[in-house]
Amino acid sequence: MLVFLLHRFGSVLEQLELYSSGDSRVFLTARIALASLTAFLVSLLIAPATIRFLARHCGERIASDSPRLNELHAAKNRTPSMGGSFILISLLIAVLLWSDLSNRYLQAEIFLACGLGIVGGIDDWIKLRTSRKGLTARQKFIAQCLLSLATTWYVMTPLEQVPAGTGFIWPFGNLIIPLGSLFLLWGMFVLTGSSNAVNLADGLDGLAGGCLLFSGSALLALCYLAGHKGMADYLQIPFVPGSGELAVLLGATVGATLGFLWFNCHPAQVFMGDTGSLPLGGIIGLAGLVTKQEVLLIIIGGVFVVETLSVMAQVGWFKLTRRRLIACSPLHNHYLFRGQHEMKIVVRFWISSALLAIVGLALLKIR
Repeated sequence: MLVFLLHRFGSVLEQLELYSSGDSRVFLTARIALASLTAFLVSLLIAPATIRFLARHCGERIASDSPRLNELHAAKNRTPSMGGSFILISLLIAVLLWSDLSNRYLQAEIFLACGLGIVGGIDDWIKLRTSRKGLTARQKFIAQCLLSLATTWYVMTPLEQVPAGTGFIWPFGNLIIPLGSLFLLWGMFVLTGSSNAVNLADGLDGLAGGCLLFSGSALLALCYLAGHKGMADYLQIPFVPGSGELAVLLGATVGATLGFLWFNCHPAQVFMGDTGSLPLGGIIGLAGLVTKQEVLLIIIGGVFVVETLSVMAQVGWFKLTRRRLIACSPLHNHYLFRGQHEMKIVVRFWISSALLAIVGLALLKIR
């Protein structure tokens, strides 16, 4: 809204342009901060009423396939879920206020976040309001793939104007693999994978939200740098005009997640649910795809990657040997089964996520 109003005053823009950052004409750095603060405050404001509503209609049902895991989480039974709904509402309000809605990458992020939020919301609603376990794995996967494919197609046109924009870049040595139309499949893989990875990590109070603060902040920096020609040239990373606007959305995401953590920290008053984890994973995945930093996305989101790999390894090993590789997957449940306190596990995962975010940003200069 701010950008829309300022674009109506050409003389004002001429003055503001002297102080702008990156490829944005209107105070990109300030808008990132304002979006983050706005999303945080809106989240705090609407959360109490939302949690009361969810407590009446959407209490979590602890009913996994593991009796021991059900026992460990018994105290969380009937805790309100679908808290991701007020994360999405908060970040969307902030984005509408402080971002340039004409930006194609931003439009794609909003579409993906809303689409995955709806899919996650339907899945949560079925789980919480019926005896079923939500959407089937096939239904959810197909919906994610279709949304990811449509989003990738939408950003493909502007990325084709960027050198190697629709290719795969191995950053260490700047090896470029042209993908052509296969970029659609690559984008679908990245977005669906990141969405599911965050979803798998959402199992302990504050775990997914806290890790997202660090990975989201690092990707915010990548979007800002990729959209600033001078900084992109200095760091020898792809310059992607318009990608700086994604930093506003990521700032709003970080702010909204901070507000959510206010109520999700142990003992949690509300859970994120698929309503939040699926769109938040998609947001960071698209940021990595647009900035051409998919490899760094794996490092920055390393906690989510390891959680996903632990599930894949557990399933694969069990099919081969009929034995479990770890006590319980995803990985955070393994440590829970080993008797570690929930908060110790969560904080250590936060620390790991923070270190991985630092390593990912540091690797920008190690080429």
